[in-house]
Amino acid sequence: MLARDPHFFERLTEQQNPDYLWIGCSDSRVPANEIVDLLPGEIFVHRNVANVVHSSDMNCLSVLQYAVEVLGVRHVIVVGHYGCGGVKAALEEGGLSVIDHWLAPVRSIRRRNQNVFDQLPSAKARWDRLCELNVVEQAIAVSQTTIIRGSWAQKREIAVHGWIYDLHDGRLRDLDVTVTNAQEADELHDRSTGAGGSQSR
Repeated sequence: MLARDPHFFERLTEQQNPDYLWIGCSDSRVPANEIVDLLPGEIFVHRNVANVVHSSDMNCLSVLQYAVEVLGVRHVIVVGHYGCGGVKAALEEGGLSVIDHWLAPVRSIRRRNQNVFDQLPSAKARWDRLCELNVVEQAIAVSQTTIIRGSWAQKREIAVHGWIYDLHDGRLRDLDVTVTNAQEADELHDRSTGAGGSQSR
């Protein structure tokens, strides 16, 4: 790094000032900085199994609050990926382990959309679709937090996005669920919960 930029670490020790918060999966094949080609200090990152945003997860909410209220990020990006092991586990009914508790919201998405999954031609298609729907639902969850709602009420410019990463080609795909204010967030929520809960791509 020093060979390319002799002053890189000098700048890095200054206060971080990222525009982006990435909420993604813990999967080691999905590293935020490398995927979006940003340097350390340019993106704030929170990762967990299956990129879930639990309303009771103080870790995730603390990261979100710090990113929004202290760092002043302008974009919160929920990023899932095809081939997610957590999402695959959520396609089946779980047991009583900690991971099963963690994946309960993803299983709930699958149950609400069972009619959609029943029409898909293969297990791979069902897995891919649940990966997509999970991103949509977690982006909605972010947009419903008091942290984001409070920011919009104070007229801060902040957008919530839902993207999915494909391990097969290294591409990010926008799932067209970006919201920039409370009205858009409510409309997205209504679309997701209506018509069997299926959000179109």
